[in-house]
Amino acid sequence: MMHLQTDSSAAPAMSWEKLLSRRRYPEQPQLHVVTDALPVRGAFVADYDRVVFSSSFRRLQRKTQVMPLPETDFVHTRLTHSLETACVGRSLGRLGGRLLLEESESLRQSLPYLDSDFGDIVAAACLAHDIGNPPFGHSGEAAISAYFRSGAAEPFVRVLNAAQRADLQQFEGNAAGFRVLTHTYPAHSSGSSGLGLTYATLGAFTKYPRPSLVPETNRPQGTSEKKHGYFQTEAPRFREMAGELGLLAKSAEGAEGFFHRHPLAFLVEAADDLCYRIIDFEDGLKLGLIPRKAGLRLLREMLGDAPDRRGSLEWRDWREELGYLRARLINHLVLQTARRFADQAPELLRGRADEPLVQELDCWEQLQLMHRLTVEHLYQSRPVLEIEAAGFEVLAGLLDAFLHATFDPQSSARSRKLLQLLPEQFRAVGPQQSATAYEQIVLLTDYIGGLTDQNALSLFRTIRGIDLPKMY
Repeated sequence: MMHLQTDSSAAPAMSWEKLLSRRRYPEQPQLHVVTDALPVRGAFVADYDRVVFSSSFRRLQRKTQVMPLPETDFVHTRLTHSLETACVGRSLGRLGGRLLLEESESLRQSLPYLDSDFGDIVAAACLAHDIGNPPFGHSGEAAISAYFRSGAAEPFVRVLNAAQRADLQQFEGNAAGFRVLTHTYPAHSSGSSGLGLTYATLGAFTKYPRPSLVPETNRPQGTSEKKHGYFQTEAPRFREMAGELGLLAKSAEGAEGFFHRHPLAFLVEAADDLCYRIIDFEDGLKLGLIPRKAGLRLLREMLGDAPDRRGSLEWRDWREELGYLRARLINHLVLQTARRFADQAPELLRGRADEPLVQELDCWEQLQLMHRLTVEHLYQSRPVLEIEAAGFEVLAGLLDAFLHATFDPQSSARSRKLLQLLPEQFRAVGPQQSATAYEQIVLLTDYIGGLTDQNALSLFRTIRGIDLPKMY
């Protein structure tokens, strides 16, 4: 069985000069080329700001991180997780860049602000890394995929080609995120660049630079091929981005559209890995689902503390010590991860390394144990499982109702009423009236995937007649 790989002896290395491209999109290139002067507010800081002010980012406040529909402020939502990941990512980028500058005179001459650029790019990409996640977290992705693989969806997907079916039947939040960042609805604007982020930030955002359809002769390998990073609707834009950044293409038969990662994507992945492993674990302890004594002991062991170490601090509450240990541990692992990144940078530029940086950490086995405890006590707790199971019914029900309404040849009264509930940008009307069947289905997944957990549940109850909206 053939593997997707590049002949590393023949392939050129990626260059930091191209990988740090400040260009945004080619429609008006003269407006997006910056000078060599150091700006007061750089292009990558502007990327961060654009994500912060987007409505898609704001909706993460009401989307599941660990506990669906949380009723307490003590646990994380997708919004707080993304903000914390961005903080860790900024540190990783700046430290990794500084190490490279210290070790390379040529980089100090050609890219003197490499460390700040790395930090700003990774922070912006981390901030956006979950922006395409549907309601109910990863179970929401599974619910959408399951619906499109079911018999109920067969009338709608049978007219699609294999790549289009794969997009829907393996629905992926990362690909939906790339679409959020790069797609503008014609019903909204005459523009076509989404949030208008730089190529560098988009490249760092893309942890899985491949399409959904994998040739039968190939088997995905490496961390960058676990999932897919773009839908067919964004394939031309993705190729444009990859070309501008100089990403290395994978040269196996049938591997069109497969690329090696932007090296900074490894730092985005590491920031996410560290935050969700450590902070989800912290949430489990605060909720009383993970045993307190065992959890605190594990954190101390990962820091190399003596079992009874208290230092000069006296804890009035165990949660105070928990926050102290979490902060120290993240700082400790950020330093280690940045060092691993700098050491592997030459191989990353040549596409010869494709494993998560956190797997190289000294405490990797303990991080795995932490994750297993979180899965057992938190992710698989009964309240989480019950709400995730309900999410399958909610998302499948919404997709089924709106798809039947969209493709109803009789245009029944019920179908017309349902379509009136859809905002214009998610329908084949006006500037979007020529949308293909595949594009119309993607528009519906945009709408349903963009709902918050509460919005999805409320809309499902309303169209099923279970509940009626309050009238004001």
